[in-house]
Amino acid sequence: MTPLIFAFKLLIAVPVALVLALTAIWYIWESGNTVLYDSFAQKMFSGLENYGLLAIPLFMLTGEMMNEGGMTRRLINAARVFVGGFRGGLAYINLLTNMFMAAIIGSATAQIAVMARAMTPEMEKEGYDTGFAAATTAAGGLLAPVIPPSMMFVIFGVLAQVPIGDMFLAGILPGLMLATAFALVIFVIGVMTGFPKGSWFTGREAFSALLYCLPAALIPCAIIGGVLFGIATPTESAAIASLLAFLIGWLIYGELKPRTLFGMFRRTAVNASMIIFMIATANVFGWVIIYEALPQKLAALITSISSDPFLFLLIVNLILLFAGMLIDGIAAVILITPILLPIAMNDYDISPYQFGVVMCLNLVLGLLTPPVGVGLYIASSMSNVSPGRILRSLWPFLLAVAIILVLLSRFPLLSTALI
Repeated sequence: MTPLIFAFKLLIAVPVALVLALTAIWYIWESGNTVLYDSFAQKMFSGLENYGLLAIPLFMLTGEMMNEGGMTRRLINAARVFVGGFRGGLAYINLLTNMFMAAIIGSATAQIAVMARAMTPEMEKEGYDTGFAAATTAAGGLLAPVIPPSMMFVIFGVLAQVPIGDMFLAGILPGLMLATAFALVIFVIGVMTGFPKGSWFTGREAFSALLYCLPAALIPCAIIGGVLFGIATPTESAAIASLLAFLIGWLIYGELKPRTLFGMFRRTAVNASMIIFMIATANVFGWVIIYEALPQKLAALITSISSDPFLFLLIVNLILLFAGMLIDGIAAVILITPILLPIAMNDYDISPYQFGVVMCLNLVLGLLTPPVGVGLYIASSMSNVSPGRILRSLWPFLLAVAIILVLLSRFPLLSTALI
């Protein structure tokens, strides 16, 4: 009965956090083990007793300060220095800026919102198809959950009980592979359709753009460098990055005003609290998974099909693709990790880092695919382009992601080489 209640609540669009909590309450009542009610609240709060979770609001705050402090515009100018003169230069600028932003924001939806507002009108003015401009921006948002820092990596690291810093390192090579694949997609489409020719900055303009970008570039360097060289934990790096973003936006660029801090703190608190509440209720939902022996039952079913880790990951990719179309990516990570990760590790000897990278990249595809497709609708709203028109230009990027997912599933070294 409990699985039916769970599925029914999801189908009628009850918020995922409430689905998890109410399913656990129903299960306790149905099982007759009402003593569990006494420790319900304690179990919820124990799910939040993890230092790494502090990184979530801190990375969100860094993104807010980046937007408010005018750093996005300067990153776009810096990207123009390197790729602006190529044919289709603005499309490459869009992609390169998305890489910079992915190393700062860590949230695909926030990145798509920021970049769609900044890049789509510019590409349209230079003669690019509006659907393609919006699709390129939306696809660039897929870099956020893979290139560190990534909020999905933080949550997966907490649930899988693996070092978040190592999860960040696991995402570097896949992130670069994905960016390269997107650049190839842009190149092929440009050859076929004839993109507008770009223009290079003069030497003075290039020097000025890079000089003004240097302070903003300190933020991703602080985040990734701190973790890479063991100077700071991901949480400490997030705190340093938010402080740097405030000081740079206020004292150097002069666009971030202290009076706007309260609004940024409030937005960060509201957005982070939704994720934190989901993690708390997921800890309670763990009761249902444990008592129902769900991983063991699913493991018996899947292992009866194949003992090949690669085939297992292909099956998982199909499950995740379907789940990502219906459930928000972060919610899906919270729901699915406790069920599938033990099977991957215990029955197929798959590294948690490889599994985490494959899972996070796959689930974020749901941002751009109907029926939920939050990222697709954000790009549509910010660009004033219909979702259908964006999808028509988006499919080559989605195909590139599918190929990268197969490679990551087949070759574990692509995820574990830097750890």
